[in-house]
Amino acid sequence: MKILVANIGSTSFKFRLFDVADGSQREQARGGVDRIGGAGGTLAFSLGGDERAPRPCACADHAEAISACLEALEAAGALGEGQTLDAVAFKAVMARGCEPVALVNEDVLAGMEYYSPVAPAHNPAYVAAMRSFRRALPDTPLVAAFEPGFHRTVPERRWRYAVPHEWAEKFGVRRHGFHGASHRYVAQRTAELMGPASRIISCHLGGSSSLCAIRDAASVATSMGFSPQSGLPHGSRVGELDPFAVGLVVRETGKGLEQILAELGAHAGLAAMSGTGGDMRDIESAAEAGDERAALAVEVLATAVRDYLGAYLVELGGAEAVVFTGGIGQHSPLIRGRVCRGLDFAGIRLDGDKNAAAEGECRIDADESNTAIWVMPTNEELIGARQAAELLQTTGR
Repeated sequence: MKILVANIGSTSFKFRLFDVADGSQREQARGGVDRIGGAGGTLAFSLGGDERAPRPCACADHAEAISACLEALEAAGALGEGQTLDAVAFKAVMARGCEPVALVNEDVLAGMEYYSPVAPAHNPAYVAAMRSFRRALPDTPLVAAFEPGFHRTVPERRWRYAVPHEWAEKFGVRRHGFHGASHRYVAQRTAELMGPASRIISCHLGGSSSLCAIRDAASVATSMGFSPQSGLPHGSRVGELDPFAVGLVVRETGKGLEQILAELGAHAGLAAMSGTGGDMRDIESAAEAGDERAALAVEVLATAVRDYLGAYLVELGGAEAVVFTGGIGQHSPLIRGRVCRGLDFAGIRLDGDKNAAAEGECRIDADESNTAIWVMPTNEELIGARQAAELLQTTGR
């Protein structure tokens, strides 16, 4: 069963092609197009681990990028000559009134459009890409695996907001949680590495960040709330903020509500705090050079992670494993060290040398630590392929 997993960015399209059969999930190809809608775009492509040289590929929109990638797959022999796609899977963000994993139809697209103002960097691009794929591959099932799906097991006491009851019932105002594919992968992979690990705290730290408390492979708490802009401070998104601050800024600046929300969703977060583009590598370099704003941004992120980590240790009654994943979680010894600093009392002790030398998937806890500390590259696309295959088998498609 060949499943193409699509990852849509505002100016990028990435894909991974999996062959899912007999319990195995083998990646056959990967690639994508960047700088969509602008100049200087390139198409990157890898077949069976063999990297091809990137080539210029200027695409006006996602439809052109999708066509270019499908043509590259056919030219390389990954598709064509009877090798058709069984499905295209999307690591989608959120939709109103949809199952966690669903075949894309007009109702699903309408549910995604309902939340477009809540996920403006994601939902409009995904809806457009799904429509493009439907035109390009009209006979191929499209499967949306929504990020909040993994958090359906969170108890109501943790997803309810203290707002009027009808807000939750009529408008879907609740803590949804995101990064579901990443946290699901962490739960599954940690169990493979350690055996049944009933209590895991997954720390997905990157351009957007969230923590998840996992008990018996199920989410029981997560830091992101109603929108992907919530919880921890993100690269360019605000994170936690008292909503009454928005009203004050609207009044004092004369800007409209939509303009302020757009700023909070794209020009806030660690970027605004540090005065950088929001990339943690740049922030750490600036902090090392003595930039006080950058140094503060590092501490703010680490402190926010520690706040949720402490809460989830209480929720779970301790943890067998703390896992760092995502671009920052995997590549920043500084952040991992700041997060784990002084946690001996909770049975969490980092080995400084292991942390500094960490590469790929590895443990970085000290020998005397009661809790395993992992650095783990996530694999959200593999989860999407698995979920699509399961749905197709269930529905007989």
